[in-house]
Amino acid sequence: MRDQARAVVIGAGICGSSVAYHLTELGWREVVVLEQGPLHGGTTSHAPGLVGQLRSSVSLTKLLMQSVALYRTLRAGGEPGFQEVGSLRLASSAARLEELKRQAGFARAVGLEAELLGVEEAHRFFPLFSKDGVRGALYLRTDGSARAPILARAMAEAARGRGAELCPGTRVTGFGTSGGRIREVHTSAGPIRTEVVIATTGIWSPVIGRLLGMAVPLVPFQHQYVLAGPFVELRGPGTLPNLRDPDRLVYFRQDGDCLVVGGYERDPRYLEEEIPSRENPTVLPFDRKRFESLWSGGETVLPALRGAGRVKEVNGLESFTPDGEFILGESPEVKGFWVACGFCAHGVSGSGGVGKAIAEWIVSGESPLNLWQMDLRRFAAHTRSRRYLRERAAEVYRTYYDVSYPGEERESARNLKLSPVYPRLVQLGAVFGEKSGWERPNWFSSNEKLAEGQGWPRPAGWAGRAWSPAIGAEHQAARERVALFDETSFSKMEVSGRGALGFLERIAANRMDRPVGSVTYTQMLNGRGGIECDLTVTRLAPERFQIVTGTAFGIHDLAWIRSHLPEDGSVEARDITSSLACIGVWGPRARELMQAVSENDFSGDAFPYLTAQEVRLGEVPARALRVTYVGELGWEVYAPTEYGLRLWDTLWEAGLPLGAAAAGYRSIDSLRLEKGYRYWSQDIHSEYHPYEAGLGFAVKLDKGDFIGRAALERAKAEGLSRKLSCLTIEEPSAVALGGEPILLGSEVLGRVTSGGYGYTVRKSIAYGYLPVERSKPGTRLEVELFGTRFPATVEKEPLYDPKGERVRG
Repeated sequence: MRDQARAVVIGAGICGSSVAYHLTELGWREVVVLEQGPLHGGTTSHAPGLVGQLRSSVSLTKLLMQSVALYRTLRAGGEPGFQEVGSLRLASSAARLEELKRQAGFARAVGLEAELLGVEEAHRFFPLFSKDGVRGALYLRTDGSARAPILARAMAEAARGRGAELCPGTRVTGFGTSGGRIREVHTSAGPIRTEVVIATTGIWSPVIGRLLGMAVPLVPFQHQYVLAGPFVELRGPGTLPNLRDPDRLVYFRQDGDCLVVGGYERDPRYLEEEIPSRENPTVLPFDRKRFESLWSGGETVLPALRGAGRVKEVNGLESFTPDGEFILGESPEVKGFWVACGFCAHGVSGSGGVGKAIAEWIVSGESPLNLWQMDLRRFAAHTRSRRYLRERAAEVYRTYYDVSYPGEERESARNLKLSPVYPRLVQLGAVFGEKSGWERPNWFSSNEKLAEGQGWPRPAGWAGRAWSPAIGAEHQAARERVALFDETSFSKMEVSGRGALGFLERIAANRMDRPVGSVTYTQMLNGRGGIECDLTVTRLAPERFQIVTGTAFGIHDLAWIRSHLPEDGSVEARDITSSLACIGVWGPRARELMQAVSENDFSGDAFPYLTAQEVRLGEVPARALRVTYVGELGWEVYAPTEYGLRLWDTLWEAGLPLGAAAAGYRSIDSLRLEKGYRYWSQDIHSEYHPYEAGLGFAVKLDKGDFIGRAALERAKAEGLSRKLSCLTIEEPSAVALGGEPILLGSEVLGRVTSGGYGYTVRKSIAYGYLPVERSKPGTRLEVELFGTRFPATVEKEPLYDPKGERVRG
C-alpha cells in the first residue's frame, strides 16, 4: 500500500468505486481506495437494485440521469450491471394520480422522458398487477435494474487500470490533521499522507466522522425485501419494468423468473446498538412479522404472490438522513475531508452521478451543480443529537412513499429553537412551520377574519392545502398599514479584523467600501460567476461588518466565507445568530410606529434607505437597518436576545392604534414575488450568474478584482442566453408550486423556479428562466400545472412599485 496519495477514498462500495473512477478519469492517478472488508461489500452487496431517476429536485434528478448514462457503458468480465427495463409508478388513489401528473410535468421540465399512462396501457407493460383500484401510472422508459456489485467492480477495475490502488481488509483507525486540514489517514496497514479524503462509508459514516470530532447526521435503518418465486409467467424472453405502488408501500423488480418484493413499512426499525462485528454486518436477521404488512400489500398489487415461495429474505441496513436527502460535500470543520453518504435507499441510483459530482467538485474546487439540498453544510447543530436523528429519520422512512405535498411540515422533533417572541406568537394564533430547527409562524389564524370580503381566490388543488386567507390579510397589512414579522431565525454573522474590508471586497460582487452605517445587498460568487450566497452586509465600523442571510443558509454561507479567509489571521468570521432577536417592521405606517416609541429621528433625511443606526425603542437598545424584503418602507430591528420579548411588546402596543398586524413567512413570500425579490436556492443559486438573474445592479466590475469577476466579464461580453422572467398566469387560482414546465406550443422553454399569488396585484405569479428571445414582456406562453396548460404572459418586472417609491419614501 502507498504511504502517500493524492486522494484516499474510504469505502469500496458502489459510491466509493464511482468516486475513484471519476477522479482517475479526471487525471488523478495516486488514488487509494480503502475497504475494511472485501471489496464491494456492505450495503452494495444487498441493494434491491431498482434504479429510478425522477426525484423532487432538479439537481438530484440530474445526478440520477448521469448515473444511468454511465451504467449503460459499464461491464465487469463482459457482464453488464445495468438493464434498461423502464419503470411504472402506479396511482391507487386520487391524490397519487395528481402527484403523477405533477411529476410528469416536472420530468418534462428537466429533460427526463416520462409518460402518463391509463390503466389498460400500463397493464400491457406489466400484466401481473391487479387493475383493481388503480387509476393510472407514470412510465419512465430509461429507468432500470442494476446489480450493484457488478457496477462497483466495473468502476473499481477501471480506476485501478488508471493507477488507483484498491486495498481490501484495511481498516481506518484515525486521522492526522494540522491547521484545520487533513494531513494523514491512519490505517491498520500503516499511515497514508494525503490532503484529500472522501468518506463513502454508508452506515459507518458517523463512526468515521467521530474520529475527526465531527457529526455526520444519518441513522442506519433496517430495510427488508424478499426474492419471491419462481413464477411461470416470468419465464421466457424479456423483462418486466420495475413496478412501484406507493399507495400500498411496495415495489417490485423482476430477477429472472423471480420477483424482488420490498417496501417502506409504517413501523421502521433503526439500528439501536453499535454496528455489529461479523462477516457481513450490514445484514441482520429477517423479521417476518414486521414484513407481513408489506407482503400483504404486495399480494393486493400482484395476486400471483399468494402462495409464492420465498427464495431469499434480506434485512439490510440502509442510511437515512433527517430530511431524506443525500449528504455530500467538504466538511466545514476539517478542510480536505469530504463525505458522500446518506443515500436513503438510493445508493445505486445516485452513486454514478454522485461520484462524478464529487470528483469534479474536488478537482475544480467548485460544485458542478447546485447541490444545496444535499450539501453537508445544511445541517445545524441540533442534528447531532441521536434522539433528534432517530425521531426525524424514522418519520422520513415511514412517510417515504407518502404523497409529497409542497409546504407540508414535519411533525417529529419540533420546538427545538424558539424565538424570545414565541409566547406572544402563540397567543396571537400563529400556525408554525419549521426551518432549520426554528419554529416560525407561517401565518396567524387570528388574522383570517381580516380577509373577509376581499375576494381573493383560494389557490386550486395542492396550492390550497398549506394555505389560509390570513396570508392575504397579512400581505394587505404590510401594503396598507404596518406589519410586524418575527425574523429572529435569520442567520447572522460578523466579519471583523484588520483585513475585513479588503477580504469582503475580494469575495463580494458589490462594493463594500462604503461609509460606516451603510447596508449593502450583494452576492458572493464562485469562479464561474454562479451565486453561492445572497445576503446583506452592514458596515458597523471600519473593519467590522454584520452579515444577514436566510435561516437555512447560515452554515453554508459561513462555511463559504471561512473557506476564503486569509491564513494570516487578519480576518475572523463568526456566527452571532443566537445573540440577536430581529423584528421586521414594514408598511406605509412603519415610520409612525418607529417614531412613536423612540426619540431617534426616523425621517427620510435623517435615516435614509440602506443605512443602519443604533437606536432606542422604548427601553430597548437596538440596531435598526432600513432594508426590506417585502417592498415597503420599514426596518429590520436587531436587539440582544434578552430584550427580544420587550422589543416585540413595545412595537406591538404602539402599533395597534395604527392597524398593525402580526404576519408570517407565507405573506413574506407573496410580498417578495410582487416586488421581484429573488430567493436563493430557488430563483438563484450556484448555476446562475447575477446578470441572467436580473441582479446586475448589485455587481460592481469597476471596483477591482473579486471572485467570479472574470466570468461575469465574459458573460457580459458574450450576451445573455437566458433570463429570469416574471410571468402571470391567466387563471388567478392556478398557482405554481415550483418545477412546472413553461411551454411554447410543444417546446419546453424552462421551468418555474417559484410561484405564488400576489394579493395586491391580484394575479398568480410565476418566475422562471426563459431564452432571452422569449423573455420580452407581452410574450404569450403556457404553464403546465398537474397536466393542464394555463395561458401565461411574460411581464415587465417588478409588478409592484416598479420605481421603488414605496421603499424609499
